[in-house]
Amino acid sequence: MQAWLDSLMALLALPQYGLSTLFVAAFVSATLVPVGSEPFLFGLLKLNPDMFWSAIAVATIGNTLGGAVDWWMGYGANKVADKYSHSKHHVRVLGWLERLGPKACLLSWLPLVGDPLCAVAGWLKLPFWPCVAYMAVGKFLRYITMTMALLQIF
Repeated sequence: MQAWLDSLMALLALPQYGLSTLFVAAFVSATLVPVGSEPFLFGLLKLNPDMFWSAIAVATIGNTLGGAVDWWMGYGANKVADKYSHSKHHVRVLGWLERLGPKACLLSWLPLVGDPLCAVAGWLKLPFWPCVAYMAVGKFLRYITMTMALLQIF
């Protein structure tokens, strides 16, 4: 198993697969699958420091598109979520999100709650394009901050 994993990681580290792998990792990490894309971004930039802005752009686009998928999943999940709509915590969070509107999607970069937040925005039928725009801003700022911090530390 370890040999297979090592060969897969070596294949994904090849420069010709770098940005496409980063895009897929960023997209998948924005869905409800618990995978982080920052290690892919950091690894790519350690191997190719001259690709900083293109890597940040690709990661932001992939992560934002994953957030848009979350929005659409939430949009279609009204019936499933109705059974949980009576809890006090649920009502408080929904009220907060409805007050903030699409601006709440700025918090889509947060670990654990960011991706479900995008889904809830869709479930509440908040406007799609403003939500995507706020997601993009939040995710872009996260990638810039995290990448600069990681590059300074390591």
